[in-house]
Amino acid sequence: MQDFIKLLKDGNKPSLLAGVINTIIAILKGIAYMLTGNVAMFAETLHSLGDAANQFFVYIGSALSKKAPTPKFPNGFGRVVNLVCLGAVIVVAIMSYEAVKEGWHHILHPTETSGLAINLSVLGLAIVLELYVLLKAAKEIAHETGNDAKGFKALLYSFTHLNSAKPATKLVFMEDLVATIGGVLAFTAVLVAHFTGFLAAEGIASVLIGLMMFYVVGKIFLENARGAIGETDEEMLNHIAYIVAEDPDVKDLQRVEVIKEGEFLHVEVVAEVDSSKTLEYIDDIRDRLLALILKQKGVREALISFDEDDGIKTWKGVNELAISEEARKKLPE
Repeated sequence: MQDFIKLLKDGNKPSLLAGVINTIIAILKGIAYMLTGNVAMFAETLHSLGDAANQFFVYIGSALSKKAPTPKFPNGFGRVVNLVCLGAVIVVAIMSYEAVKEGWHHILHPTETSGLAINLSVLGLAIVLELYVLLKAAKEIAHETGNDAKGFKALLYSFTHLNSAKPATKLVFMEDLVATIGGVLAFTAVLVAHFTGFLAAEGIASVLIGLMMFYVVGKIFLENARGAIGETDEEMLNHIAYIVAEDPDVKDLQRVEVIKEGEFLHVEVVAEVDSSKTLEYIDDIRDRLLALILKQKGVREALISFDEDDGIKTWKGVNELAISEEARKKLPE
């Protein structure tokens, strides 16, 4: 139990913060819905409930993913966060369906709701709180990618560096971005329905909120499915191949793999060296390269092996390992 608590301390902090705040928001929205019967508020309640459940799951998953490898699981638990995110999107998908279904029913059979002040007050507070969480997630993305931007500068920065964020932080950012936009849509729909009499506006807002949630479901599902299977980090692969190839004792590279293991990277390198060197000398090369690779951002483990230099250049120093026809003939069938 103590080990589990220690792991929780290392969990993704933005997801924990988002989970707590979305729980509070969901309770407030639920109370407002019961008092007013507003369908846009119903959609927002489901949205916040789904987000809160998601973010608590993701927090626990991100903590468990940091558990050290064991003899039974020698590759570690890095992909647990991907599996948890896959489970979490199912919750959002169910909430999305309910929001769309209820919104469509309200469009076909619009009804007038009361409690304008209650709806606007709760939605206004929710928008402020969601924006606060969104800015925190944006700041975390900036931090994870080596930038110290804060506030709205971090928000703008995050849109262009979202793919470099950790899975848990990315999920929180996307969910709260949709939640903030959804809150603004619901707020606008309540105003339109009250002052123009176009009651279907609340149903339209509910459908739009549900569809945005479905977008998050699709994007997060695909990304974490790739992560659970084992996805190559192309950018880091090129970077590591380049720095290893620059070593004066490395004559060529036969293979470089950089696989995402949740929030971490697993690196495997097969390099060619001068066969006339002693085992002790080659072991020094390995130690030097290992230290260099493990210093790279996100790399938790690396495996380096060597082969004798065959005089045929495989590493071309470009975006990928290009195997020449001569080298390809030497590969085993």
